Amino acid sequence: MDIKTLHDADVIGITTAKNAFDTLATAFGQHKDNWQTEVIDRLNRSQWTGTAAGHAQARIQLLENELQAAQQEIGLVSRALQDAYDGFAAAQAHLISALDDAKTHKLTVAPDGGITWDNDPASANFAGTDAEAQAQLISKRITAALTEADHADQTISARLAHLATNASNGTGLDSATVKADTDAANALQQVPAAATDPNSVKAWWNGLTDDQQQRMILNHPDQIGNLDGIPAAARDQANRTNLKNLIQDRTNQLANLGPEPKQYLGYVKGEPVTNPEYEKWKAKRDALKEKLDGFQSIQDRLDGKFEGGGGPGSEPPLLLLGIGDQGQGRAILSWGDPDKARNVSSLVPGLNSNLAGAGNGDAMTAKRIYQSAASSARANSETPSIASVFWLGYDAPQLDGPSVLMQDRAEEGGAAYNKFLTGLRATHEGAPAHMTAQGHSYGSLVVGKATQHPGGLPVDDIVLVGSPGVGVDKASQLGIGADHVYVGTAKYDPVADAPSPGMLIPGWSAVEAFTNPDGSWHGTDPASQSFGGQRFSVADGTVTDSHDNYFGKHDKGGDSLPNIGKIVSGHGNTITREDPR
Repeated sequence: MDIKTLHDADVIGITTAKNAFDTLATAFGQHKDNWQTEVIDRLNRSQWTGTAAGHAQARIQLLENELQAAQQEIGLVSRALQDAYDGFAAAQAHLISALDDAKTHKLTVAPDGGITWDNDPASANFAGTDAEAQAQLISKRITAALTEADHADQTISARLAHLATNASNGTGLDSATVKADTDAANALQQVPAAATDPNSVKAWWNGLTDDQQQRMILNHPDQIGNLDGIPAAARDQANRTNLKNLIQDRTNQLANLGPEPKQYLGYVKGEPVTNPEYEKWKAKRDALKEKLDGFQSIQDRLDGKFEGGGGPGSEPPLLLLGIGDQGQGRAILSWGDPDKARNVSSLVPGLNSNLAGAGNGDAMTAKRIYQSAASSARANSETPSIASVFWLGYDAPQLDGPSVLMQDRAEEGGAAYNKFLTGLRATHEGAPAHMTAQGHSYGSLVVGKATQHPGGLPVDDIVLVGSPGVGVDKASQLGIGADHVYVGTAKYDPVADAPSPGMLIPGWSAVEAFTNPDGSWHGTDPASQSFGGQRFSVADGTVTDSHDNYFGKHDKGGDSLPNIGKIVSGHGNTITREDPR
């Protein structure tokens, strides 16, 4: 495809052809209806019986099925032509817009796409001091439009060639063939289910034209933005739209909640009697406000209202890879594009993590990991290529009940996390990225559960910090080799020091202690020698702050964050080590 061909293309002619096939399908349908009335219905009324009648009726039924299939195949040609028009019209519009902007900026576009301009400030045609930058942007837009047209041409040509073959060799009269063709056409217009394998999702996405992809993003932002296997840039675009929708929806729900009921019904012996209707109203209001505040904090981060970056023009850019109101809320943010970075880290948080933190402090945790990994890359004479993801894709346990003591949230979160990382593998461009899974606190148990799914966790390294156990007794059971499992534990971390449940049971014996001296709440202590991981150095900290210091918060944690940066950048062999306990 070249500029002239796309610019001069008569896309209206495609609509004319599509309308002709619509007319043909309508006429064919009328003939089929006449066949039903004049042949089948009459035979049914004739009460014809016998061997010949049986053969005739079987043959007539076959013909009816073939006519039905033929009508559907004609309709599929019409659908393919409509998609062709949509694809070519969008590409042509994008090209014309780029060419018009080139004229506005006094740039000359050659037939081969080369762009020139007048550099003389004294000339009436002077293109300005930003001419080169504008030329680069417009050149990218022209290339994108031509690529879009090429993609539409290839996909539509393949569909029409397939339908033409069906028509010429008779396979288009087979109901099974027609069903397969119809399902394939429908798949181009329907978003895959959330449980779909990410590799299949990526194949579906690649089968869409650029215009079809854009329509999916605009029409189904909540589904596209949270579908593993969709490229990061598309997820970010969809999720930013969905985030605004979620904020507006919660705002409307709060406004429509109704007036606040009386808190008390009265007093009995001087004590207030609570109004049940007030309690219901307050519970609804508090839940809505908590979600709204969380979503708004993420929007504020993306708008650049918080210190530390994340707004327009942020370096690195901040992408919103997931957002939703399931359970306590979902949020996935990434500093840098994981589809392009050579090194990709994804952190699973633990106890007390929530939406409000995702947009504020937790976002900065992920950024500090990014910066540490970039520093490690530079120290090894490499150009940094990092993406650091904060993944709140599950209901993290809160200090309002026993959830942190149980493993059910980790089971559900592990399945979702495994699928998310499989999606990152599927959408990554070029050579496979070096991927690191990180789990903090209860999040380390989520990572551990994620490794136990069929095929394991698609990562190269695992980092566990402040871990109360990961559900297995040996680092080798995490599926990537014990030498790629890194553990950081502060001496005075109360979470990592949580005893095994048996230790809290009356009558727990010294025999049991000898049997599992390294027991932790959710399995063997990852920092123990018997677990077999690679332990890196971390500051001792205090009972009150050590659990939060692994990622350099307030410049604490000692070597912890630099060590994590080394692992994320692919230089785990350079960590400062600490003996297992």
